[in-house]
Amino acid sequence: MTTTYVSTEDTPAGPFTAVVDQDGVVLASGWTADVAELLVPMHATLRPTTEPVARADLGPVSAAVRAYHAGDLDVIDGIEVRQRSGEFLEHAWRVLRKVPAGEPISYTAYAAMAGRPDAPRAAASACARNAAALFVPCHRIIRTDGTLGGFRWGLDVKRWLLAHEDRGDARR
Repeated sequence: MTTTYVSTEDTPAGPFTAVVDQDGVVLASGWTADVAELLVPMHATLRPTTEPVARADLGPVSAAVRAYHAGDLDVIDGIEVRQRSGEFLEHAWRVLRKVPAGEPISYTAYAAMAGRPDAPRAAASACARNAAALFVPCHRIIRTDGTLGGFRWGLDVKRWLLAHEDRGDARR
């Protein structure tokens, strides 16, 4: 693996860290300052073999993180992400990127969008194994009864994100 870079931004939802490759493609991200925590869900073929190099700014990725948290909810859509796994998970992660901000859907609806309407647990697994939080917005998936379900970065962060996106309609 070539050099990877890491940067942490302070956000209203807590510290947000992104790991990118030499081309600025997001490999992992989430609301933590602990880089090691971000590397755990990464596929072995993408995981850095050397310590990621800290940078104050990751260019378009950092700009998108700041803009999203400031209210530009669609800015994350243009950021390239690279994740690896089996065919279904890779497809499911691409589908997650199509769930609009401010319009959370159930795990059941997400499973149907991903082509497996009878497999909401598989859809939930795709969310749980998502290494690129925010850019692959698994926080937009909730339980059928409207409760939040789980989130790697905590329910307080998920609640904040959903409220932020709900209020953000006027800012898009």
